[in-house]
Amino acid sequence: ALRKMADAEVDSRRSVDDRCDVKPTMPDNGEEGVPLQTEWTFWLDKTEGRGISAAEYTASLKKIYTVNTVQGFWAVFHHIPDVCELGLRHTYHLMRGQRRPLWEDPENQHGGTWRIRCHKKHTPVVWKELILAAIGEQFAEDVRPGDDICGVSVCVRDRDDIVQLWNADARLSEGATVLSRVHALLPPGISPIAEFYKPHQSRLAYEGGHKRTSR
Repeated sequence: ALRKMADAEVDSRRSVDDRCDVKPTMPDNGEEGVPLQTEWTFWLDKTEGRGISAAEYTASLKKIYTVNTVQGFWAVFHHIPDVCELGLRHTYHLMRGQRRPLWEDPENQHGGTWRIRCHKKHTPVVWKELILAAIGEQFAEDVRPGDDICGVSVCVRDRDDIVQLWNADARLSEGATVLSRVHALLPPGISPIAEFYKPHQSRLAYEGGHKRTSR
């Protein structure tokens, strides 16, 4: 029975990978579509354990597709597997432009994330609402001047899942009303279990030359 469960898990992961590898059917190029303010790129992170190096983590990243219109966004969103189909410790990221979901990257190392823990049954709704808000620039008035929301991630965990909002400058996180916006965006009856802000510099300072821990 355990062997069958393990085989089923492998098949499920392979299915997710295969479906993310196949290019989605995009809108006709003849249709201009509704442009987004910036490009956004979907990524899949297949990290399956703790204590991996930055190089190992980078190798686990898969770029899915870059979109620049509302129609393109929906084409990819409906094409890739739902969050509830992801394997344990797998993560979807939607990052602004070609920014990679790596806190060590020069583009990200001075930023941080608002981390929101949510019940698994609520994860798909929270993820969808926050990525729609991000590409619609609904957080523009909630970050302080000079800051920016540059990514959203959803991380599948053992019990509860984690949704993260990336910002560009951790020094400007205090006084931001991003979490208030999150609460306003979520439907009635859905609220985070816990939430806090974590600067990437705290990870870099703590981990130093050691292997990185889970995201």
